[in-house]
Amino acid sequence: MSSAPLLRLLLIGLLLLGLNGCSSLGGHDPLQVNLVGIEPLPGEGLEMRFAVKLRVQNPNARAVDFQGVALQLRVNQQPLASGVSDQRGQLPGFGESLISIPVSISAYSLMRQAWAAAGYQQGRGLPYELSGKLGGGLFATQRFNASGKLDWPQPRTP
Repeated sequence: MSSAPLLRLLLIGLLLLGLNGCSSLGGHDPLQVNLVGIEPLPGEGLEMRFAVKLRVQNPNARAVDFQGVALQLRVNQQPLASGVSDQRGQLPGFGESLISIPVSISAYSLMRQAWAAAGYQQGRGLPYELSGKLGGGLFATQRFNASGKLDWPQPRTP
């Protein structure tokens, strides 16, 4: 057998092996992410810092290992906060985890939000959007999005 047909067979075999590997990467449901809390952290200068707590659910049988988390928070269609964390962990298959990410809010973002909130009406929540990712290497990074409404607490009546 000459080298050309052997090389051709080897390339076809590698191509089929590569396609089989790619097919195992797909076919998973996206992670479910819910904002469950925002707690104040010490800030510096004109910045404010918070710990954003997310409940992340994995609706797949395969566990998701992650090394690092990135998050952006938009409120009222305007950027408000962003943050990263070098946390490492694993979301078990058909399981969930609570993840806390420190975020920073610049004075400019805070002023822009305060200006927009001046027209806020009680009981009409402010829309928020979360986007981010759980880092997992070249092919294992899991991106997520979530949205909802932030409602300010009603004042207590005496």
